[in-house]
Amino acid sequence: MASSSSSRAAVRCSSLEDGQFDSGLGSLRSLQGPLGEGEGEPPSPAPREAPPGKEAPAEADERLDSSYGSASLVEALAALKKTPEKEEEEEEEGEEVDGPQGEERLRQQLLETFTFVSEEGDTLLHLAIIHCVPSIALCCIAELPVEALEIQNDLFQTPLHLSVYLEQSLVVQALVLKGVNTALQDRSGNTPLHLACEQQSLECTQLLLIQEPTSDNNRVAREAPQELQLQNWQGLTCLHISTLKGNLQLMTLLVKNGADINVQDGTSGKTPLHLAVENHDEMAVKHLLRMGAQVDAQMYNGCTPLHLAVGRKDTTIAAVLCHSGADTLLRNMEDETAQDLADGNDDILTLLPFDDLKISGKPVVCSS
Repeated sequence: MASSSSSRAAVRCSSLEDGQFDSGLGSLRSLQGPLGEGEGEPPSPAPREAPPGKEAPAEADERLDSSYGSASLVEALAALKKTPEKEEEEEEEGEEVDGPQGEERLRQQLLETFTFVSEEGDTLLHLAIIHCVPSIALCCIAELPVEALEIQNDLFQTPLHLSVYLEQSLVVQALVLKGVNTALQDRSGNTPLHLACEQQSLECTQLLLIQEPTSDNNRVAREAPQELQLQNWQGLTCLHISTLKGNLQLMTLLVKNGADINVQDGTSGKTPLHLAVENHDEMAVKHLLRMGAQVDAQMYNGCTPLHLAVGRKDTTIAAVLCHSGADTLLRNMEDETAQDLADGNDDILTLLPFDDLKISGKPVVCSS
């Protein structure tokens, strides 16, 4: 399962436009075999330069992370254990320092390793997640303070963003239980929960929505996850994204945990119900209505879901909305009702009343 999830993540990375990789995610393509296989193994080294007059050996893919050059992850970590100054000092002394002083030196070296930051802003924890080495990632999480676990790289990705993107559930769980901020946004405005919905990862979504701390953790319980109401830079909340994906389980989980079922996006004011209608997703429309979605919610231009259904000549969804009590006579900013938009479409016109007479706010259908 981990292999297929990681492979899917790698495919998505390769489909992005040039310049959209961060150094680590791009380097996923340089690993040998599908992601998830041989966890803990170092990535393949970069191709060496050929001597003058000879051709360089062909390589399937070129490494994209500049953090290590041709060195493997294990070699780079080993190199971090000693600084040049300390090596020179040890050579001058001619002997190793034992006892408390040696332990302090080792502690300092470990701290330097944990706080390593690459040219792209990736910490050791970022890199351990990118290279699928959960043992190192979990060690970092156990040893580092929360502030260090929330460091964002040059793409504003936290380790939690990357672990969700690559569906590393053990790392996600450890970070959440440690108490990291789950509402930090990357350069696209996505929180880790946005990414979990985009990936349609029910497991990661459930972990991100944990509200009660464990007995051995000091994290304060949240009343409602803040990121449920946050919009990314496209104006979409997590519920919008899960609706666009048509994932009924995710939609239910988000609403049960406090997501506003009638939340409007930041660009046009569409609710999840509007998006489901636009996608001609009858199942999502019915599901949202069962969970209490407002059938006559209006966009910024005054259009209701029924306006959209009629305008798209979707008789089936128009019938669902009418049977759920949609007002067929509401007008948008262009002074159009659903009746106006249905002009000439006999299948939809049969669903709508033919006059605008109302008694107590209810339309009256005149019989012949």
